[in-house]
Amino acid sequence: MNVLIADDEPISRRLLEILLNKWGYDVTVASNGEEAWQLMQQKEHPKLAILDWMMPGLDGVQVCRKIRQGENGSPTYILLLTAKQEKEDMDGGFRAGADDYLAKPFAAQELKARLRAAKRIVDLEEQLRSVQKTLSIESALDPLTGLWNRSSILEILHRELHRSRRQRSMVALVMADIDHLKQINLRYGYLAGDAVLREASRRMRGCIRVYDSMGRYGGGQFIIVSPACDQSGALCQAERLRSRTSQQPIETFEGPLPITVSLGVAVGNDEKQAHLLISSAEAALAEAKKSGHNRVEAAVV
Repeated sequence: MNVLIADDEPISRRLLEILLNKWGYDVTVASNGEEAWQLMQQKEHPKLAILDWMMPGLDGVQVCRKIRQGENGSPTYILLLTAKQEKEDMDGGFRAGADDYLAKPFAAQELKARLRAAKRIVDLEEQLRSVQKTLSIESALDPLTGLWNRSSILEILHRELHRSRRQRSMVALVMADIDHLKQINLRYGYLAGDAVLREASRRMRGCIRVYDSMGRYGGGQFIIVSPACDQSGALCQAERLRSRTSQQPIETFEGPLPITVSLGVAVGNDEKQAHLLISSAEAALAEAKKSGHNRVEAAVV
């Protein structure tokens, strides 16, 4: 773990550095508060800081306060070193955001114990953030296909429409639906239907551009959001999706099942009319189904 030491006294600073290196810590050294604040603004800054309270310019409490005000990610554990003994002084340090303090002069073993406790807290916070990030990602995905779920893909659509309006470009929306999925579920069972959904989504995902987004809209329906794509490009992409998905049967527990997919295409650039874009793609998809399935239809402009 990297620890920041900020102390204007060279002897005290060097002693701290020697002790922390001996205990296995990586050390970043600052000789005053301004230097400490600059180091803490770096992207990969230390997660644990030992700040001397009394320093010229920015003192330890002021640095602590600035660190807390500037935090927008993982917090830094801050230990203040101080010769102050009054309770009101200590309260001032904690109000500034310090996590702990140690009075000078201090015993090396006491500092070691404080740092060990601080490291445990920092490690636990990192583990918690990792879990929260994983849960956040999982909550945005469809558990069966691994694609964006309905709410996530609709949020992406609104974001891309907003960007396209600023950039005066178009966003294509392709709505795809696996043909006769209900009959597959009824005849072969839902495990076979799930296998069809997973493999069909995998095939379609392999056909889209790296900056396109694909999500499961519901049942056997999928949405592909393609920024900077006009109707001609969207129709070509949809035809590629149709061909790739249906080119060979999908292996299931019930044996290989041939499948086809129908697609509707709509293009727009107004985030306020996202629902109309979706309705247009749905209408085009319904026309593709009505015309015999396994085909691509564009929305009527």
